[in-house]
Amino acid sequence: MEDILAVYERPYDPLCPVVCIDETNKQLIKETRIPCEPGQPEKVDSVYVRNGVADVFMISEPLAGKRETVVTQTRTALDFAAVLKYTSDILYKGAEKIVLVTDNLNTHSPASLYKAYPPEEARRLTERFEWHYTPKHGSWLDMAEIEIGIMSRQALSKPLPDLNRFKEQVRHWTVKRNAEHVKINWQFKTKDARIKLARLYPVVV
Repeated sequence: MEDILAVYERPYDPLCPVVCIDETNKQLIKETRIPCEPGQPEKVDSVYVRNGVADVFMISEPLAGKRETVVTQTRTALDFAAVLKYTSDILYKGAEKIVLVTDNLNTHSPASLYKAYPPEEARRLTERFEWHYTPKHGSWLDMAEIEIGIMSRQALSKPLPDLNRFKEQVRHWTVKRNAEHVKINWQFKTKDARIKLARLYPVVV
């Protein structure tokens, strides 16, 4: 926990950006329309059709007020590896090192890169990142979760029928939020953790 909090206290450095990555999914719901007589209000059947699941990776740079989203149909090790490569070689091509904050899901490791790419490429990508993991049961320390929560409320609260509509909705939200240049005002510091979460620290006698 203190490692993550220390990362968040670093000054903004465009050559070593702090980037938080997390993902979520959403059930795609297709509503069934009920035929009505002319002049009658439209009716929707209470029984809906499940139309698969969409996954979205959130790539958030809190200090810069930027975020990017990648929509996939799965969230496997290969998907995570592709997101890391996109982050490294497209989004932050000019960075000397990318300070990565992510939770400790089993796919969130350099091993995923080795599953997706030849060893030389996997090693190159691994070294592009400075890896920092949130502790077990502490994924809330990943600021990408905050962005996901906001996206879920602002863009994904209503049913979406298919993957294309989901992609459109997520892209529209991402562009709009980046245009607003919204930053996360992170207030939780190490000194606060040592007081508020004292129960998590070992007792030294």
